[in-house]
Amino acid sequence: MSLMMTQMVLRRLGIGFATLIVVSIIVFIGTSILPGDVAQIILGQSATPETLAALRAQLGMDQPLYIQYFSWLGNMMTGDLGISKAGGATISSLIDGRLGNTMMMAGFVSGIAIPISIVLGLWAAMHPGTWLDRTITFCTLSTISVPEFFIATILVLILAVELHWLPSTAYLSGDETFLQLLRALAMPLITLVIVVSAQMIRMTRAGILNVMSSPYIEMAILKGVPRGRIILRHALFNAIGPIVNVIALNLAYLVSGVVIVETIFAYPGLAKLMIDGVQTRDLPLVQACAMIFCATYVLLILVADVASILSNPRLRQPK
Repeated sequence: MSLMMTQMVLRRLGIGFATLIVVSIIVFIGTSILPGDVAQIILGQSATPETLAALRAQLGMDQPLYIQYFSWLGNMMTGDLGISKAGGATISSLIDGRLGNTMMMAGFVSGIAIPISIVLGLWAAMHPGTWLDRTITFCTLSTISVPEFFIATILVLILAVELHWLPSTAYLSGDETFLQLLRALAMPLITLVIVVSAQMIRMTRAGILNVMSSPYIEMAILKGVPRGRIILRHALFNAIGPIVNVIALNLAYLVSGVVIVETIFAYPGLAKLMIDGVQTRDLPLVQACAMIFCATYVLLILVADVASILSNPRLRQPK
């Protein structure tokens, strides 16, 4: 690895860390000004002012906001996510199973959507302007224009209500077989695959066609090299940077942006847990979930940036 590449990677690491600090401040202040009082929620409407004040002191809510922030940030950096104010359980125990469910869903969707997207994007790029390319482009544009809750609702109406092929909720008891698990997750899986594949197909096609206009590609075409060979052996590697970036963005969405899908299908994931924490005014839980989402996003974008650097020959040359 050249000195320039090392400096660029370290610079991106520094930017990622600074982003996490800034987001932690925004998350802490944003959750602190949410309406409602967690002490009132815990003790109920019949609580006296004295008991409310005692509970606020016990939870550290009577301290200045900056002291609460630095205390929370220090605990977060050491892996101590704190105690749920609404239920009394450790936040780590609440997040543990939900994070596993979210990662399992993201893994299934990625394993299906990424190969399909790359294949269809390459297929469209190999036949630009044909009926195949126009069909793929029309389908992807239509999918991008439709919100995921509408796609999920249509799937429920057709596959669950009308045809009775699949369950309308993704309930998990924990003792399902692999086939039962796939059947339970089929509806959210189909929804998310449709949603995330459209962007990746579009970016794969656009990236390949952009590289195909390069002089060295035009020279290969003039020499009579088959278009498929040019795309697979030359254009794909040089277009991998933007393709990896859009894949990373969609993977981050699968971890942090599936609130609507998890809510519609009652899937016990991390995003649904965060919504439950907002409803119960459980600030430590909301803060921990938000930081996990942000850290995942920053990590995936960092991986995409490094992949872009490694795929660029000009950055791999020592100075």
